[in-house]
Amino acid sequence: MDDPGNGRAPAAAGRLAGKATVVTGAASGIGRAAALLFAREGARVLCADLDPAVGATAARIRDAGGTAVAETADLADAEQARAVTDRAADEFGRIDAVYACAGIAGPGTAADTELADWDRVVSVNLTSKWLSFRWALPRMVEQGSGAIVVQASVGGLRGVPGIFPYAAAKGGCIAMARQAAVDYGPHGIRVNVVAPGTVPTPLVRDTYAAGAGSGAGTDFATAVDRVASVYPARRLGTEEEVAAMALHLCSDESRWTTGQVFTVDGGITAALPRPGD
Repeated sequence: MDDPGNGRAPAAAGRLAGKATVVTGAASGIGRAAALLFAREGARVLCADLDPAVGATAARIRDAGGTAVAETADLADAEQARAVTDRAADEFGRIDAVYACAGIAGPGTAADTELADWDRVVSVNLTSKWLSFRWALPRMVEQGSGAIVVQASVGGLRGVPGIFPYAAAKGGCIAMARQAAVDYGPHGIRVNVVAPGTVPTPLVRDTYAAGAGSGAGTDFATAVDRVASVYPARRLGTEEEVAAMALHLCSDESRWTTGQVFTVDGGITAALPRPGD
């Protein structure tokens, strides 16, 4: 497999060896990178997404010698989300980890966001995250173990111009994950959050195209350069760098880590804006 597997077959003694995992949003972007990385590290992966291209992600894993199945589903629909969980359990016999990564852009301000747009953004960026692991929890309780990683954003931690519904949903993801960590910690289940900075994914491209976010108002390449200039790292992140954090949190390396938010952001949440930024 290519990104990020570099053509290598799944590792028999990888960091997720033998684990049964679910990755949502796996058709593209960070979700796809995570599905490929998890498989490279020995996991069996159910790849889920509303986009039928998720089948190509699973096929790529199988072509490299891994184990993967694909489910095309609307994770914001309770019955479809439950069916995804059931399929994973039927295929793999258990569920060890869920990476809830599906998301969409959400431009707008508090005054100009229409209710229908709010509902759509919150449905995908918050409700679907919950439903992605809702029915895995009883199985994990029975197993006495499990790891859940919820994808949020630095937009859920600090203000970014023009992404009101998106930021609200991402902030909700953080509170949701912390509460689930408290409720299910006694059952051996860990719940953590990955909050990426700007990564030039299709979602970010859509955000800028809608005239929102820090890179709005220019062509995409110029926007990327402009946004990168205010990051302490002076570059944007990659899908694989975010996926690597999710891998760590789904692995046994993080078995005493729960209820935490991990920013993968090139230092942007540590920085004050410079004059003229």
